[in-house]
Amino acid sequence: MNRRTALGGLFAAASVPALAACSGGITSLNGDGSGGSGGGSSKNGVTIGTANFTENQVLGYLYAAALEAEGVKTEVRPNLGTREILIPALKGGDIDLLPEYQGALLHYLDAKSKATEEGEMQNALAMVLPRGLQILPYGKAEDSDAFAVTRETADKYGLKSLADLAKHNGKLVIGAAPEVKKRTVGSVGLKDVYGVEFKEFKSLDSSGPLVKGALKKGDVDVANLFTTDTDIVAEKWVVLTDPKNLVPGQHVVPLIADRKADSTVRKALARLGNALTTKDLTELNRLVDKDKKDPEDVANDWAAEHGISKK
Repeated sequence: MNRRTALGGLFAAASVPALAACSGGITSLNGDGSGGSGGGSSKNGVTIGTANFTENQVLGYLYAAALEAEGVKTEVRPNLGTREILIPALKGGDIDLLPEYQGALLHYLDAKSKATEEGEMQNALAMVLPRGLQILPYGKAEDSDAFAVTRETADKYGLKSLADLAKHNGKLVIGAAPEVKKRTVGSVGLKDVYGVEFKEFKSLDSSGPLVKGALKKGDVDVANLFTTDTDIVAEKWVVLTDPKNLVPGQHVVPLIADRKADSTVRKALARLGNALTTKDLTELNRLVDKDKKDPEDVANDWAAEHGISKK
């Protein structure tokens, strides 16, 4: 895994004008879809970074296909790591654009935020982003975090919701990506909101083969997965309900540096966001994870089939 060195830190958020909701997400008062000051240019190309899991890589290549179709040169740097690496790299200039998720990004930047509705989260994000970065309108596709157990585990412990986990404190093992141990949508939030304490936290991967394999084998009792993971249905795993709304909405949203956020980029990504659905994203994940197809190939095929790029 090519984990680039994180450059720089998170700067204070820029002051931004009041925002208003529209059908394509949130736009600034001048209607250009920006949460920042604008004035960028994609003339010299856009470098797209992605996180270290299948779906984000696919999204990165979809972004590239949409931009290339509008004449913007792109470079995709996949599998760079987590937000702790990607966001400083975006600010520092290593990359220019990143596929993100509303709720997860907001909780990363402001762990105390109570925003849950899509438009509300978009406004909140615009207020806390580091200076020099902006979010574009969110798309139709959504992928949320989920905490799942096998049917056997659900029956054995009487698990239906996240609240039920607290009845078995000190007995259950959770498996997830390492960063989930310190995140609000993870061990921290489960303890603060639901009073859950696990016997052990096993550092594995993000809805990938390690955590899913551990759940199948019984090495972990609870797994942090993504709702677009086709194995949830295939394996008949039980996703625990979230009655206290710990997990926020997670519409896919482009996070971009001001320096590249011109009208060409905004329009291309808005067009993609309006076309890509959650069902599409789930199927693209399946093609990569199950059929072992290349993420770039499945992204390019989908883009061509849906009129985002030329065949």
